[in-house]
Amino acid sequence: MATDKLIRMATQMADFFRSQPEPAPKAVAEHINQYWNYPMRRSLIEQIKAGAEADPIVRDSIAFIKLPDEAAPQA
Repeated sequence: MATDKLIRMATQMADFFRSQPEPAPKAVAEHINQYWNYPMRRSLIEQIKAGAEADPIVRDSIAFIKLPDEAAPQA
């Protein structure tokens, strides 16, 4: 999936959660953790860390996005 599309989708979540009582970055991350697969999550995080433009809520949400432990042995 194209990175700009991932950022656009995350921004749509940020726009929604901005008006909710729960802290928006955590809410965006919870949604991403629940519905996005690992490559999508990793790509979003890599692009944000590389300096891609993104909503501040999306930037803050990457601290809460979960990735599997890549050091764990594969079964």
